[in-house]
Amino acid sequence: MTGIDTGDTAWMLVSTALVMLMTPGLAFFYGGLVRRKNVLSIMMQCFMIIGVISIQWVLFGYSLAFGPDHGGIIGGLSWAGLHGVGLDPNPDYAATIPHQLFMFFQLMFAVITPALIIGAFAERMKFSAFLIFSFLWATIVYDPMAHWVWGVGGMLRELGALDFAGGTVVHINAGMAALAAALVVGKRKGYPDDMSPPHNLPFAILGAALLWFGWFGFNAGSALSSGGLSVSAFIATHMAAATAAVAWAAMDWIFSKRPTALGMISGAVAGLVAITPASGYVTPLAAIAIGALAGVICYTSVVFLKRKLGYDDSLDAFGVHGIGGMTGALLTGLWATTVINPAGFDGLFHGNPKQLLFQFIAVVGSAAYSFVLSFGLLKLVDKVVGLRVKSDHENIGLDLTQHSESAYTVVG
Repeated sequence: MTGIDTGDTAWMLVSTALVMLMTPGLAFFYGGLVRRKNVLSIMMQCFMIIGVISIQWVLFGYSLAFGPDHGGIIGGLSWAGLHGVGLDPNPDYAATIPHQLFMFFQLMFAVITPALIIGAFAERMKFSAFLIFSFLWATIVYDPMAHWVWGVGGMLRELGALDFAGGTVVHINAGMAALAAALVVGKRKGYPDDMSPPHNLPFAILGAALLWFGWFGFNAGSALSSGGLSVSAFIATHMAAATAAVAWAAMDWIFSKRPTALGMISGAVAGLVAITPASGYVTPLAAIAIGALAGVICYTSVVFLKRKLGYDDSLDAFGVHGIGGMTGALLTGLWATTVINPAGFDGLFHGNPKQLLFQFIAVVGSAAYSFVLSFGLLKLVDKVVGLRVKSDHENIGLDLTQHSESAYTVVG
């Protein structure tokens, strides 16, 4: 095991654990926002994703995403079953940590991305359909896109598009799949006039806090070392989240006359989403600007655009992750600077207008690919097993009808 830096390895082990925590954090965030009769179903879906995608990733997902390039599109199967993925570093990806650690860090990204989509079809999809769709989506949509952006030889990487920690691969990808799911699965019964408020906002606040905490591993860990770049990404992550939380609360105050806890945590997540692609390329002041814009733009999408267009993205997976990811990817093309990361490129505000064009191409390409393929996969799964639970099961709740359990049992 030559060339391994123990400090970098220790930081990446911690970062991997932090990113893993994000999916249970998402379970609390989403779980608190649904009705009480569906909270366990949300948590079950999030935890099952950890199991299913972990197996898929080791068997062949990592090879498809990061294996030796085939035409800039896919990695092939030469690393299937982790063949050739050992404990020595792979200098193409991370020269100072074991290759298996890089693989495992990327596994946690592959886990949380399909979990984000759950927010769009919450409270109405069959568990069997969810499992089939998630497995197919990870293989056909996520793995190729990860190769395009991060894989050696990937076409968007070769183009020069910047995505430090997953603005396109994770957030635009999941957000566009969420929009497709909202359209294909259809609206919840009673939406929008007869819907209950979130059943447990403290759960949602706890989930947002865990997401914020885990995001430090998500973004700062993407430096793949414990040096100055990880520090810069860490600070940028926090400042964008903090600013977006304030911006969303301010928008609530202006348009609804009251700042809300739900708005504050939604803003924090929007800021985390938007800074993800930029976190390793921008200064703290740029991160504040990105956070402010993300808070305003995502608020507008969730509060006004969704209402105007009438789709039922239950927990705003598209409005926060899709729109926030697009916002962050484009703003990276404005504020990126090689002063922060010499391995990146300068953006428009630092004398390189072409970078904004590259970011735009990456946004449009990833959004179109994800939406079209996700829409098709959903239609396929609907034909094979049916996507939506029966009407009476939706009335009773998915906790009982899909899992024979209840989150809140009163013992007399």
